[in-house]
Amino acid sequence: MRSICKRRLFLCFNKIFPQFLVGLFFIYVYCEYLIYYVTQLQCRWPTVEKNVMKNDKPVYAMVLADIHLLGSKNGHWLDKERREWQMHRAFQTAMTLHNPELVFILGDIFDEGKWSSQKEFNEYVERFKKLFEIPKGTTLHVVAGNHDIGFHYKITPQLANRFEVELHAPPVKLISIRGNHFILINSMAMEGDGCRLCSRAVAELEKIADTLKCSSGSTLCKGKTRVAKYSRPILMQHYPLYRESDTACTESEAPVSRNLFEERWDCLSKESTEYLIESLLPRAAFGAHTHNSCLIRHSLVPRPEHKIEFVEYTVPSFSWRNRLDPKYYLLSVTPYEVKVAKCELTREVTIQVTAVLLIIALVVYIQYYNTRSYSHLGEFVTPKLKMDKNLQKQYIVCYN
Repeated sequence: MRSICKRRLFLCFNKIFPQFLVGLFFIYVYCEYLIYYVTQLQCRWPTVEKNVMKNDKPVYAMVLADIHLLGSKNGHWLDKERREWQMHRAFQTAMTLHNPELVFILGDIFDEGKWSSQKEFNEYVERFKKLFEIPKGTTLHVVAGNHDIGFHYKITPQLANRFEVELHAPPVKLISIRGNHFILINSMAMEGDGCRLCSRAVAELEKIADTLKCSSGSTLCKGKTRVAKYSRPILMQHYPLYRESDTACTESEAPVSRNLFEERWDCLSKESTEYLIESLLPRAAFGAHTHNSCLIRHSLVPRPEHKIEFVEYTVPSFSWRNRLDPKYYLLSVTPYEVKVAKCELTREVTIQVTAVLLIIALVVYIQYYNTRSYSHLGEFVTPKLKMDKNLQKQYIVCYN
């Protein structure tokens, strides 16, 4: 009888335990790697409808925001490691599946950038570049957020300069690709108080505005610089344009809060918003900062004969620390239209529930598979025990 029990222990250790380990390894791989592919495979590049010229290949861009990499002051180290791993896997999965031509990150890359020492900031940058590594053929562009360099009243030349140098993010930058023009703007430089950073940003915006006017054939053109092919630009910045509150949002996922926005804190000032719209005539605008998605259709009439209409998108946070359902946008852009697709990432609760269900399924499978194996063993051993009912009972106890 003792030898039978030893036989079962031997089978448990050499068969069931390895099966359980292999099953746990598969569950880990699925929940920490494959589940991101399962979710993000459902998101595809939006289709461009108008194709006026056959050689107008769309520009494919990915837009995300508010990743808030933790520093040494805020958050628990375990939360930090977990959230960074999730964002890393989600971003690298997006690079593999979508292979965008451009990636825009709309500010608040660092949660503690405005407080960090130079040494900490350098470590921050290295960690960011490692987590958000891009493949060949993809170009990454970032704009500054208030957590990166501080709100306007706290920005110092050193804070603004180190972010600009390390992340290649000047206060204003024009990116032109196949007749599509993206204008990247440091929102904190749009304070309008004549500070050094603000003056530099406004001077660059004036140059870009004149270049676009000259390219469009406007009679207001003052210079000689032109772009190869004109189209109305797309604005990229951290703050959303001026709005009274999120009640102005027209999409279903807009937050229900009716709290009024504070200019220069929750959004750009009304004055700066009107300046950007009238100077640049955007056809679309992308902002962030609120951590929530929003869509607003703007219509500005500076003069009775001049009406400026465009759509503004507020990009939700890419971090699980800020949202239960992080998201990013995919853009298909031609000189004639901008198509946007919103892509959802896997919810934390989905990962947890999936792991629990897979573990239950694994236990049930092992129990069922090995019960069948033991029943075959029982058929071989039981005849030897038929003469002794006592031994049969012990046998049953041993195997069950």
